[in-house]
Amino acid sequence: MNDSVFHRLYDQYHQDVFQFLLYMVKNKQTAEDLMHEVYVRVLKAFSRFEGKSSEKTWLFSIAKNVAIDHFRKSSVRKRHAFDFFDWEKQELRSTEALPEELAEMNDEMKQLLNALDECTGDQKMVVIMRYFQDLSISETAQILGWTEGKVKTTQHRAIHKLRDRLTGHSDRRQVHDEQQ
Repeated sequence: MNDSVFHRLYDQYHQDVFQFLLYMVKNKQTAEDLMHEVYVRVLKAFSRFEGKSSEKTWLFSIAKNVAIDHFRKSSVRKRHAFDFFDWEKQELRSTEALPEELAEMNDEMKQLLNALDECTGDQKMVVIMRYFQDLSISETAQILGWTEGKVKTTQHRAIHKLRDRLTGHSDRRQVHDEQQ
């Protein structure tokens, strides 16, 4: 990979990739560290890039894997070494406070970001890719290695879960269930 290709990729996509990572981990320093790891992997893997997807989806695939690795490592540090972290089913919950950039958002956006922590890892990534990064269903499917149908289903479930969480329906349903 020559310098001009690397600089073009960096200039063209670094902001989108950084925002994705920031929404995932909610910590500016951690997102910057993960961003560095993404571009280290880009340098190492570019010779194997076959162009079967766009450069953008390829970069987001790498960023997704870096984020998952981060959560796995964090989970392992917090738990016993023999526990298994299933990022697809478990919540990718960041324990960090919102960084300044996110803290300056309006209250509704803050509530949405906090509600995303209640979603599964799959749901959180789909929502961030589709609505925060404006990726198409096709691009999201390529990045995640899924079918478009799985992206649509995951998105639908995430939206339903977020709507319940943000409108308080899940709280009322839980209280109702506990009363019976």
